[in-house]
Amino acid sequence: MPPSTFFTWVQETTFAGVPLWSLCVALAAAVATYAAILVVLHLLTRRAKGWATQSHSGMALTLVDVLEGTSRTLMLVVALLVGASLLDLPGRWESRLSQLWFVAVALQMGLWGMRAIGIGVRRYVERHSSSGMTQVSASATLMSWGLRTLLWSVVLLAILSNVGVNITAFIASLGVGGIAVALAVQNILGDLFASLAIAVDKPFEVGDFIVVGNVSGTVQVIGLKTTRIRSLQGEQIVMSNTDLLKQTISNFRMLERRRIVFTFGVAYGTTPEQAEAIPGVVRKLIESHPELRFDRAHFKALGTNSLDYEVVYIVEDPAYNLYMDLQQSINLGLLREFKAMGVEFAFPTRTVHIASAPPQAPAAAVS
Repeated sequence: MPPSTFFTWVQETTFAGVPLWSLCVALAAAVATYAAILVVLHLLTRRAKGWATQSHSGMALTLVDVLEGTSRTLMLVVALLVGASLLDLPGRWESRLSQLWFVAVALQMGLWGMRAIGIGVRRYVERHSSSGMTQVSASATLMSWGLRTLLWSVVLLAILSNVGVNITAFIASLGVGGIAVALAVQNILGDLFASLAIAVDKPFEVGDFIVVGNVSGTVQVIGLKTTRIRSLQGEQIVMSNTDLLKQTISNFRMLERRRIVFTFGVAYGTTPEQAEAIPGVVRKLIESHPELRFDRAHFKALGTNSLDYEVVYIVEDPAYNLYMDLQQSINLGLLREFKAMGVEFAFPTRTVHIASAPPQAPAAAVS
């Protein structure tokens, strides 16, 4: 076919009312656009990698990962939309093209957001890997699920609004359905959000010794709905996360030292000199242990049945067993010292004084 005849055929041929030459121009523009996007994406990725190598910045590493998550399919769609915009299309198709532009960009933004959320959650797990992996896994799952749900909800609403859907009525209908669902699963959702609060606020972690109400023990598992505690008696106690956070929690993980206050009483037969010497005896006993730091010892009060003393000292080690061993040593030392001093510990007693006794009748004579 002669060139002139070929060009004439191209100019005169149409497909669906669109000249063939316009389709060729649109296709060429689409190919060029796709190639240009690839080149720009490659340059940006390489520049971001260079920045990450030089600065070791977390933001740079995140940018590299996000750019590498660009969808080739959406890039092709964008390239085809660029080519289609060069065609002489009817008015209704032009409005559709603008909507497709928005959908493609919104979907790509959503994919980038998904990539960023995944990177953030992965770094959260790595940063908290020293904690219990069950707790970290649960909190990471909750955060990932919540953020991705929020992200795609925003993307979906934006797309629906762009294509002409009345999202106000749509959101209202979702709200009514959401209320019904929330009422049905409010206890489960309460425990899930309580688990998220535990993961974020960290009132306790796996391995911590806690006291909650009349329950005390070591935290073994922090789940999505319940927390499992190994009590001092050995049994496992399962508590709802919601009920757990409603109570005051005493956490002994951050305990660096113990401040001990204990009292004892001696009998009222103790002489003033002995009573005055007792605080010095207690101080000497406490200072004989290098793990203890003496604070004070005082003759506190004249009690109902005893002379009351109050002693305060610091245990520099948080170990409970060590504290009990030292307290036992102090108690035994007090027993020995008081025995040597002739001082008796007091115990509840009652003394009855009889002022006078009634006269006794004379014994009967025995015949």
